[in-house]
Amino acid sequence: MSNENVQEQTNLDAGVEAIAEGTENTLEAQLAAATADIEKARQDVLYAKAEAENNRRRSLEEVDKARKFAVEKFAIELLAVKDSLEMALADQTGEVDALKNGVELTLKQLVAAFEKSHLLEINPMGDKLDPHKHQAIAMVPSECDANTVVQVMQKGYELAGRVIRPAMVMVAAAK
Repeated sequence: MSNENVQEQTNLDAGVEAIAEGTENTLEAQLAAATADIEKARQDVLYAKAEAENNRRRSLEEVDKARKFAVEKFAIELLAVKDSLEMALADQTGEVDALKNGVELTLKQLVAAFEKSHLLEINPMGDKLDPHKHQAIAMVPSECDANTVVQVMQKGYELAGRVIRPAMVMVAAAK
């Protein structure tokens, strides 16, 4: 081999080494970048998981508070009714008319508290029997159409559209 060929071979070997070294550096850089991306993704997943857990815990606490204090407004309204009843019991005048007026005003307070809390009275006198809102306890002879409410034994109540106590009624029997 001539000097020229040896020189060419040496240059060629040096070029191959430089390319190999550059490729190695590039691969190491890519590996480092990929590792950093994976670590960042791992941190993001951990953060998202912690955030989801915090949201779940906060939601449970809010539901618990809502259950505990759901009747707070209603309870506040009823306190005024209780105060009025206690004042009526404390009255020593013996005047029946004054006591009756006080009880009527107390009943108005109670009805207002019910309305504010969406607790509505079911008084179906003269209506057709609705098994979802009424409970027929007897059938009586009457001039009204069959299954018409002719007497209300106990009023019913519904809370925000849901019956919590059906009205106990007597209905007209079929002729």
